[in-house]
Amino acid sequence: MLNVPSQSFPAPRSQQRVASGGRSKVPLKQGRSLMDWIRLTKSGKDLTGLKGRLIEVTEEELKKHNKKDDCWICIRGFVYNVSPYMEYHPGGEDELMRAAGSDGTELFDQVHRWVNYESMLKECLVGRMAIKPAVLKDYREEEKKVLNGMLPKSQVTDTLAKEGPSYPSYDWFQTNSLVTIAIYTKQKDINLDSIIVDHQDDSFRAETIIKDCLYLIHIGLSHEVQEDFSVRVVESVGKIEIVLKKKENTSWDFLGHPLENHNSLIPRKDTGLYYRKCQLISKENVTHDTRLFCLMLPPSTHLQVPIGQHVYLKLPITGTEIVKPYTPVSGSLLSEFKEPVLPNNKYIYFLIKIYHTGLFTPELDRLQIGDFVSVSSPEGNFKISKFQELEDLFLLAAGTGFTPMVKILNYALTDIPSLRKVKLMFFNKTEDDIIWRSQLEKLAFKDKRLDVEFVLSAPISEWNGKQGHISPALLSEFLKINLDKSKVLVCICGPVPFTEQGVRLLQDLNFSKNEIHSFTA
Repeated sequence: MLNVPSQSFPAPRSQQRVASGGRSKVPLKQGRSLMDWIRLTKSGKDLTGLKGRLIEVTEEELKKHNKKDDCWICIRGFVYNVSPYMEYHPGGEDELMRAAGSDGTELFDQVHRWVNYESMLKECLVGRMAIKPAVLKDYREEEKKVLNGMLPKSQVTDTLAKEGPSYPSYDWFQTNSLVTIAIYTKQKDINLDSIIVDHQDDSFRAETIIKDCLYLIHIGLSHEVQEDFSVRVVESVGKIEIVLKKKENTSWDFLGHPLENHNSLIPRKDTGLYYRKCQLISKENVTHDTRLFCLMLPPSTHLQVPIGQHVYLKLPITGTEIVKPYTPVSGSLLSEFKEPVLPNNKYIYFLIKIYHTGLFTPELDRLQIGDFVSVSSPEGNFKISKFQELEDLFLLAAGTGFTPMVKILNYALTDIPSLRKVKLMFFNKTEDDIIWRSQLEKLAFKDKRLDVEFVLSAPISEWNGKQGHISPALLSEFLKINLDKSKVLVCICGPVPFTEQGVRLLQDLNFSKNEIHSFTA
């Protein structure tokens, strides 16, 4: 019996890519949009050529299907006939052909993290790879699920054992009304951003981010608890305490039973992302085509998105789950504009441009207050340690590439004692496209360390500011540094061509790789 993969996304190895590793889109023929592809998959047409059969595919058989009109690709052990999808692929036919007749998992993970391939290519599923005979191991010891104590070495890969963090562990204790789960990370750089907690019914899930790994506690609780809970971090010793409130003041004999991947330490690149449903609380216009969405986390969730990281929003559209990444922002750049914050940061804000000819954002814009959106756990490779002893911070943003800069601005101006200067160059088409222009100008007036420059590519004749696109002339003037040995960071985000060109120009101006960080818009 072949098991058709579930419709889940993102892929386990998804990571926020820097622009220099991104892919370019190619012009598609008329009638080859994403919506056209969805219509084709629902037309009943046989897209595999197997008349509905699922087969086991050997490596030898897979290699035979390596031509444009007969192209099979393996992704995570499942084989798809992608020939019908060739003309619909935004990255072009050549990119798909790079994996023709082979395992394309690694290539897919590098550049296609948006794609909900299991749902998108469901009708193209040929079958799964035939499993090679393997030497059986004795997993009896691994099946001994101990809910307290050290992480068994059998659950840590050899790489982690040699290079990764010290093994974390956990324990629990109780009073008449409370249950406290204590996680001992053995790291000193742990904070409230490092822990994500979700519990629904009797299922309790806590993800702790430890360097580039994720330590998972996943338990079916033995008794019911209330929705609200608290999380406390003792940074000096790397200890996390999650305090649950019992529904009944009775003594628990044990914490619960282990669920999938419980008590595991796994490289983050090898883990999928967990989603929870968040409620739309408010939606307001920021520009003529950009909205500020406010989502509220469930009361049974603790999640704080670290600076410079993003999440995925997931919506069902015409029977297919579509996923897009967005970087959360603050509710405002100015404290006097901010809404009251709920306990444990229960609000998440997003600045999102609505593309009326698109597929995802119009559907998002049609949501009513009270509707729900699935939000993933955070992802990204930006390290806040980049801000240590920082003196000069330069931000280059184009359009909604401004979104990662919002939290960076707030953090830089309040939490970096060594900071001497912050400069933002914000590229847009017209004045009407500038997001939060008034707030940026007020913030620059309030804090003299901040300079803001607006650059327009299609201004009206009355515009007195800078004009054009990102260029050596604009950057060389903008990036002047007062002290030669100043510690500098340049952050850049915008459409892929903008970011790629910007990174090249920065390198030409002798900025090192460590001094440049590019985000995905």
